[in-house]
Amino acid sequence: MLKALKKIFSKGEEPAVSVAPTTPHTPASASPTSRARSSTGKSPRNTTAAANKKPAAAREQAPAQEPAKPAKPRRERIPRKPVVDTWKLEDFVVEPAEGKTRFHDFKLSPELMHAIHDLGFPYCTPIQAKVLGFTLNGQDAIGKAQTGTGKTAAFLISTITQLLQTPPPKERYMGEPRALIIAPTRELVVQIANDAADLTKYTGLNVMSFVGGMDFDKQLKLLESRYCDILVATPGRLLDFNQRGEVHLDMVEVLVLDEADRMLDMGFIPQVRQIIRQTPPKSERQTLLFSATFTEDVLNLAKQWTVDPVTVEIEPEQVASDTVEQHVYAVAGSDKYKLLYNLITQNDWSRVMVFANRKDEVRRIEERLTRDGISAVQMSGDVPQHKRIRALEGFREGEIRVMVATDVAGRGIHVDGISHVINFTLPEDPDDYVHRIGRTGRAGASGTSISFAGEDDAFALPPIEELIGRKIHCETPPAELLKPVPRKH
Repeated sequence: MLKALKKIFSKGEEPAVSVAPTTPHTPASASPTSRARSSTGKSPRNTTAAANKKPAAAREQAPAQEPAKPAKPRRERIPRKPVVDTWKLEDFVVEPAEGKTRFHDFKLSPELMHAIHDLGFPYCTPIQAKVLGFTLNGQDAIGKAQTGTGKTAAFLISTITQLLQTPPPKERYMGEPRALIIAPTRELVVQIANDAADLTKYTGLNVMSFVGGMDFDKQLKLLESRYCDILVATPGRLLDFNQRGEVHLDMVEVLVLDEADRMLDMGFIPQVRQIIRQTPPKSERQTLLFSATFTEDVLNLAKQWTVDPVTVEIEPEQVASDTVEQHVYAVAGSDKYKLLYNLITQNDWSRVMVFANRKDEVRRIEERLTRDGISAVQMSGDVPQHKRIRALEGFREGEIRVMVATDVAGRGIHVDGISHVINFTLPEDPDDYVHRIGRTGRAGASGTSISFAGEDDAFALPPIEELIGRKIHCETPPAELLKPVPRKH
């Protein structure tokens, strides 16, 4: 009876077919950038763990009462017919310029060049020009660069090229990414994943992002619906998937650690170590590590996780951009909110970012602004991820005037047109000051930074001035900016 039932049900089952790439990318031979692999084209793996892995469809269809069976290899992908693309490299004309490196100067695929053309990037930034010369040849790299220098595109272009030049293994499971990018904050993960989606749109590579605070089941369904080529994740959520057996990291060809210094500060390194132990040995993967600072701890991590890495340091021409006008108001702590409210309302500012040091401060400022008729949102670790994404979109679209954030939550936020950054409290770390004011005055536009120096945080000003190499004039706010906040009825 059981055999008969199996026969009947097997006739009605549809074969599991994954979403195929838009454009096949199987070259005649593997790239020299690919690391040493076994003769089967697969990374060395724990055979017991491999036997326990099953494709998503197999997990759903296996009857509960039957003993576990060895996993069957998932069918090789059946590519769709390529989308007819009339774009040609000749459409992307960039004249050579002295002192500048073009993307044309590297051997990048037409699909990737098409995406770069769409994004309007004719020339490389300094870190892109330096890093790509090494990473496109398969070398490990350690990059020192501040936010806004183009480092994200640098490691994405290198990673995408590696995946396009090396054919994917024939035996492959849904939850086996070929490239893994780890970043410390949810916002930064979303930003990197969006940039990756823009750069891969003509390649057929699949990009996924996993962050905490979002529906686990939805992310799991996405993982089970198609192959994952590039996975961008925060350490905690990635470990959730890995420990449940949904994500396996034994086929990772490229590992990227972004903002390693911030991961150290946030205490993520034990989790990152646990993740890296699941990937192939460092001699069989390419590892790229980026950090805004090269502390001894960061360099020790790089030594453990890379093989003969090239080191690229890009020092900003100015620690604080000349496009940002900087002011400091000496004000009592009890008058800070009045000053903030009057600055925004009297000047009719429409896109302002306010920074505070603690999550409870951020919450109180946002609640008071909202109560007093100014549309505001908070961005801190206490806010669920779906609300953070909705808040960021509202701020980006101009529906919300003020975003109040902590340094951790504010890192990785890139919104055009922020006219003013206000430091409600001065940061204890001078580097955070530079990062904060860098949210305005971007892409050549001008911006203004205003810091409130009270009795509790004025001590933080001299180290900031030492870092940026200039004195910031400290002034007393005019009386009209300290008027009482009108009560709302």
